[in-house]
Amino acid sequence: MADAMTLTLLGRDGCGLCEEFLEAFAAACPDLLPRLAVADVDSRAGWAGRWGKVIPVLIDDEGTLLCETFFDEARLRAALADGTPR
Repeated sequence: MADAMTLTLLGRDGCGLCEEFLEAFAAACPDLLPRLAVADVDSRAGWAGRWGKVIPVLIDDEGTLLCETFFDEARLRAALADGTPR
């Protein structure tokens, strides 16, 4: 269910865009912060191969892309509302 899904922000330490993404997410969606996990994109080969060059990215439990490079609150909220990422 979309209501219980964990959101994972993939990035790297020292990545300025990743820090900006997290700050924007926290400011726009404080209600979703408890569901957010932050992970190093290089910690899993599958993540590194798929997302390593486009971080930061926000994915759901199934690895579906929700946001890429810049935080998009409208896109995230729409995906969570209907369960279909845009």
